[in-house]
Amino acid sequence: MDTAGAVGQEPVAETPGGDIAVHSSLRTRDVDEARAFCRRMYYGPIEVTPTGSLETFAFSGEVVQLGPVTIGEISYGAEICLASGSLETAYHVLAPLTGGVHVRHGGAATTADPSRAAVFRPVGDIDLRWSADCRLISVKVDRLALERELGLILPPGATFGVAGGPGRSWLALIRLLHAEARQADGLSLLPQLLRQWRELAVSGLAQAVEHPYVDGTPARPTARRPRTVKRTLDAMHAEPGRPFTAAELAAIAGVGIRVLQESFRQHVGVPPLTYLRRLRLERVHAELSRAGPDQLSVSEVATRWGFTHLGRFAGAYRERYGVSPSQTLRDGY
Repeated sequence: MDTAGAVGQEPVAETPGGDIAVHSSLRTRDVDEARAFCRRMYYGPIEVTPTGSLETFAFSGEVVQLGPVTIGEISYGAEICLASGSLETAYHVLAPLTGGVHVRHGGAATTADPSRAAVFRPVGDIDLRWSADCRLISVKVDRLALERELGLILPPGATFGVAGGPGRSWLALIRLLHAEARQADGLSLLPQLLRQWRELAVSGLAQAVEHPYVDGTPARPTARRPRTVKRTLDAMHAEPGRPFTAAELAAIAGVGIRVLQESFRQHVGVPPLTYLRRLRLERVHAELSRAGPDQLSVSEVATRWGFTHLGRFAGAYRERYGVSPSQTLRDGY
């Protein structure tokens, strides 16, 4: 869309397993509209703040949501600061096509530019400074989808090269997938192939971050995720609405409750049940964002994803996303 302030959302294809490919776009000079769009497409607790004159501010976002993968091409037209807490249930990649982004993640500082992409793990606060000429590919990947492929734990401030090696191939694939998924006569006509491309994008990212070839030198993270944590994450992502108890999760992991809680604090950042609650909130937010008030109710969605006390659910939702669930259902963010 070329009209300032206009936003479009169009279902493109439905893939096996209930995944729906949705194309959304926005071009606007309104900072609040841009912030709301990014929250709806990516994360609720995200702050976007211009640091200079608003005269050049001109947000452009073309985003495709493909189940566990969200791909967008984003620009602001002005220097901005962006801040977010821990992503918790997702990994994120920023790959500038022009300009650059100064990154601070979990206490580590780095820079992303057209030769190097920045990778954000689920744990650690994020602070970004975008240059005014920055236009980038922004990719969100469901935590479990990537961790099924990725056998290593990324350090804060991780990057990988996109000028050569696996990183270049991955970015080319992502850009092609982003373009084709937006075309009515492209991959949208072949949902099975669309799903295969999406899975290739996830496995390709795992290869890119495990073999980063930064400055021509291969570098690999060394810390490994305990199998106990992985088994527990697998179970929660497979059935987010199941009424797990701490004892049940510990039994799945094959360890005691205290051992599992300590492992989660070390490798995930929060205890297991806290992670499960946030995973459920993300699923509710995604479903409410894509539906209309005439299609379903907040209580219906909340109950389906395992929330039995609607008052506590509404409070937790507002705390995380800054709006009520009913407002998300009504306004789409």
